[in-house]
Amino acid sequence: MILKELSEAIGVSGKEDAVRKIVLNAIKDHVEDIRIDPLGSVTAVKRGTGATPLRVMVAAHMDEVGFIVRGFDGDGLIRFSAVGGIDDRILPGLRVKIGDTAIPGVILWTPIHQNRDQTVVKINALRIDIGAANKDEVNGKVKVGDRIAFDSRYLEVGERMLRGKSFDDRAGCSLLVDLLQDAPYPVDVLAAFTVQEEIGLRGAKVAAQTLAPDVAFVLEGTTANDVPNPNANPDDGIGHNPTCKMQAGPVLSVMDRSMIVNPRLFAFMRETAQAEGIPFQIKSQLGGGTDGGAIHMTNAGVATGVISLPCRYIHSPTAYLHRDDYDNALRLIQAVLRRIQPEHFQFSS
Repeated sequence: MILKELSEAIGVSGKEDAVRKIVLNAIKDHVEDIRIDPLGSVTAVKRGTGATPLRVMVAAHMDEVGFIVRGFDGDGLIRFSAVGGIDDRILPGLRVKIGDTAIPGVILWTPIHQNRDQTVVKINALRIDIGAANKDEVNGKVKVGDRIAFDSRYLEVGERMLRGKSFDDRAGCSLLVDLLQDAPYPVDVLAAFTVQEEIGLRGAKVAAQTLAPDVAFVLEGTTANDVPNPNANPDDGIGHNPTCKMQAGPVLSVMDRSMIVNPRLFAFMRETAQAEGIPFQIKSQLGGGTDGGAIHMTNAGVATGVISLPCRYIHSPTAYLHRDDYDNALRLIQAVLRRIQPEHFQFSS
């Protein structure tokens, strides 16, 4: 597992260079036909044994949510915009890294003494402070268009708990690397480490058009809202969002806002997990989307399934993931690749 290295790399959408370098180094001895397409996605082929003549795409996105520099104030503060979906409520006081040299900065916040009503400040009113006294001190250090990432580090905490940034979707990328480093499968595995998922599933569309798979699977990180709801009535017990929870196994999507999973393929994935004794849970909530939303509509259409890892606090500086869920997700996608046949996703007349 190379999740630590991937998590600590900076790869905000459109600038995934550091993540791509790690991926290329990890897979180079295990695949062939490695390509980097014009958008920056990495595709590669792991030849199968030939027992099953299928070309199966497995995708995970390299990009993370973050920010981009859009200008400077005369006092040396930096104006910025979000890249991907980020909640304004978490921003004040956060540490960030700016540009290729990872210049440290802090997002401004109003002290409690001056903001007693706890008003949420919108991102266009926030600034980043790098300690510059004026605009001239910023020049040469930071440029308009520089990407900005959360300043966070990876840790292993508690009993098999993993903590870090960008588990959406560096956890999926790590799974895909593990998959490619294993022995050949009966099918050809068409790997796609995609870009720009967080701003519109763009890399996946190009990668799927290029690879032209028979069937596809997406490896993702998804929201585990299995913590107490602070607004719930304590007398009613703990109110949980039913999306999914940690330590209950990988998450199989029925549908989301970007796609409806092929029902034959979904049934096959569920039956595979049951046959292999792999714990799993089902995601039926309509929020969110994955690269599958683009993949399933490419070329003449591609049956696409989604296997997600339940992660707390995604799209924030610090997410949590349990190693048991990671290991079980790897077991599941490996079993799927060993068992899949055309009848598991093709409709009959």
